[in-house]
Amino acid sequence: MSIQEVDFSKTLSDEQVYESIMSHYSTLSKDWISHQWNWMNSVYRPFNDHYKYMIIISLIEKTLQFYDQMNIQYSYDEYYSKSYLQIDKFSITELCEKLDLPKETIRRKVIELENEGVITRNKKKIVIDRKAFSFVKPEQQIKFSSKYIYLVSKALNKDKVYSKKPDSKIIENIIKKRFSLAWGWFYRMQIPLIIGYHKFFKDLTTFHIWGTVCMNQVLNVTDQLNSDNNKPSLDYFATNNILIENLGAETGISAMSISDMTTIPRATIIRKCKYLLKEDLIQLNEKKQYLLSTLNLRKILPYQVKNFKYKAEFIRKVLNLLVIS
Repeated sequence: MSIQEVDFSKTLSDEQVYESIMSHYSTLSKDWISHQWNWMNSVYRPFNDHYKYMIIISLIEKTLQFYDQMNIQYSYDEYYSKSYLQIDKFSITELCEKLDLPKETIRRKVIELENEGVITRNKKKIVIDRKAFSFVKPEQQIKFSSKYIYLVSKALNKDKVYSKKPDSKIIENIIKKRFSLAWGWFYRMQIPLIIGYHKFFKDLTTFHIWGTVCMNQVLNVTDQLNSDNNKPSLDYFATNNILIENLGAETGISAMSISDMTTIPRATIIRKCKYLLKEDLIQLNEKKQYLLSTLNLRKILPYQVKNFKYKAEFIRKVLNLLVIS
């Protein structure tokens, strides 16, 4: 298709996607929180260390960005048929800036990845071995992302700003067909979004634990909100006001349950929860279960709004890809 044949009136803007996400929040939030919680589990589990995974995908994102600049595109199968990836001009300083971590932390974790045979360094070059591909191959994540993008597309259809009606399989297929392009977009959404939470919570393990408490609480409330299909969607602020009003509910979650769900050791969870309790970011009920706190939500809600801009940009690009393909 030539560029003259593209009907640009049918493409979306970031603002249109953002407005739909915010206005249909009660129907979209459950799937977004599940999407992000599954993503955090996939970040932690390969190495039992969030930051090693973030280093790997930061290096991969750099390669995907180079492919995009050179107009080189790989499908999902083509990309994962490679035996290795080579990243030129590797820089510890660049990773420090991107991941907001001290040089010594990055240096130590890079050495650990070398010792595990995941990467090899040669002066300013770094090679990611095929072994790492099994850790970061996003088969399930593409399905989660495609489902969420499909739900957003339905909201956009309701708002009459997007005419296409793709199902999640069509979205999954376009992501896999244009994988090096689309997954570069995905990483450029997730890396700053997740590192933003790292800054807020001081480390990603603490955020992961808080996110599990959050998911447990929010899913209970949104299930109640969405029990009547005839009721209109509530926007972001109305949904969270209801959530705040229902924080006294008894549906908390124990340290053991968090450990079972995340594979983070129970002792680590108890230690990190002490920090979250001290900062009034969670509370403890009589059953020794963890809940969100009112102060927690009021502190983090404005910050989440900023992060939704990253999400809107990624979704806009994928849905527009369907328009021009």
